[in-house]
Amino acid sequence: MADLSRTGTDLSTRAWVELLLLSLIWGGIFFSVAIAMREIGPMTAVLHRVGWAALLLWLVVAARRLPLPRDPRLWGAFLVMGCLNNVIPFTLMTWGQTQIGTGLTSIFNAMTAVFGVLVAAVFLRDEPLSARRVGGVLLGFIGVVVIKSIDRLGAVDPQVLGSYAVLAGAMSYAFAGAWARRTMRGQPPEVAAAGMLTGSTLVMVPLVLATEGIPSLSLSAPTWGAIGYYSVVATAGAYLLYYRVLAMAGSGNLLLCTLIIPPVAILLAVAFLGETLQPQALVGFALIAAGLAVIDGRLLRRRRAART
Repeated sequence: MADLSRTGTDLSTRAWVELLLLSLIWGGIFFSVAIAMREIGPMTAVLHRVGWAALLLWLVVAARRLPLPRDPRLWGAFLVMGCLNNVIPFTLMTWGQTQIGTGLTSIFNAMTAVFGVLVAAVFLRDEPLSARRVGGVLLGFIGVVVIKSIDRLGAVDPQVLGSYAVLAGAMSYAFAGAWARRTMRGQPPEVAAAGMLTGSTLVMVPLVLATEGIPSLSLSAPTWGAIGYYSVVATAGAYLLYYRVLAMAGSGNLLLCTLIIPPVAILLAVAFLGETLQPQALVGFALIAAGLAVIDGRLLRRRRAART
């Protein structure tokens, strides 16, 4: 796995271009999933995403003649990673998107980095919970409260449950990051991603058969186009691009993706799906973004440097 500890601030032009491209690709996932779910169910949408992506990545592994993992414990780690990083968050967020809309789903997805700080502090010794990070986490949670408003947090209706589902998916992403740090160091990124998506596919097949039946392949061109985008481009292709950007920019700079994805998703939803966002959703996103900036810490360090 690539070094997740790099947090350099200086980016080359190529790194900036690829980071922005990755953000745009991921920002389009929510839009393409919404298009696909006009014809298929949420579980089937997830199966298409992980299944086609796994197939493509194994072709990449074969083309590059990378060694296949043979340790059963590693395959077990792939299976757990597939559940934490794909099955649980993809399913929860895809269903949640049917209740709260595309733009709001992308905003709550930005809480992944906030939850990641808490999970890392508990399970990873090299990432303690500093006062600055606590402040960033609190800003993120305040943003969530502003979006849903205090009187709605305890309500039980489809919209509230959809919001909680997306937030739970973001939490699962955070656990996946900690799991990867502990179990999959040293694996080529292509192999790790292919193994993870294979585990996801093995879990999703029986789930889809039990809940939505045998998936139909007689789908319209727009649906296949959406599936092709979010599985081939935004999952398999984005994983490969992610590790390239990680190597060039470091994990700290990848936090910028979290800030760019929601505006992209919101613009697509407004322009093509006719969605609208309440003002408090935008205020809440601004608070979450501020929390991410505090967690990252570079703006604060630059201000201190300017003063001295």
